[in-house]
Amino acid sequence: MNTLLFLIIGIPIIEIYLFIKIGSQIGAFNTISLIFLTAIIGVAYARHEGFNTLRSGISGLMRNEIPIYEMISGATLAFAAILLILPGFATDTLGILLIFPYTRKLFIKSFSKDYYKKNSNEEKNFIDGEYKDIDDEK
Repeated sequence: MNTLLFLIIGIPIIEIYLFIKIGSQIGAFNTISLIFLTAIIGVAYARHEGFNTLRSGISGLMRNEIPIYEMISGATLAFAAILLILPGFATDTLGILLIFPYTRKLFIKSFSKDYYKKNSNEEKNFIDGEYKDIDDEK
């Protein structure tokens, strides 16, 4: 809950700060134009990368492989497109980093390691033992 509240309050504050700083350097019209330009170019490139991911997933299915990475990559690209559509420079930077395949792989690897560590501790909650059915001996 605290993390969600921090994100809801923190992200707009960071974006407003960046709007003011960048707007004072390049002007209001150029700042607004840059926001629209990053949204248009980012969504177009996300669409291109999404089709590449879809093509890779279909080729994996043709080889009878489960396209797990492609599914995660596609969800990451959808999230990146949402970040690029939202007005702001911090969200645009994160969205652009998620679009490029190399940085997207780094993000996915870092989060999958955290997920694996969390779930590996839960799998050890079992008791190993043997049993003997008493009814079979009578």
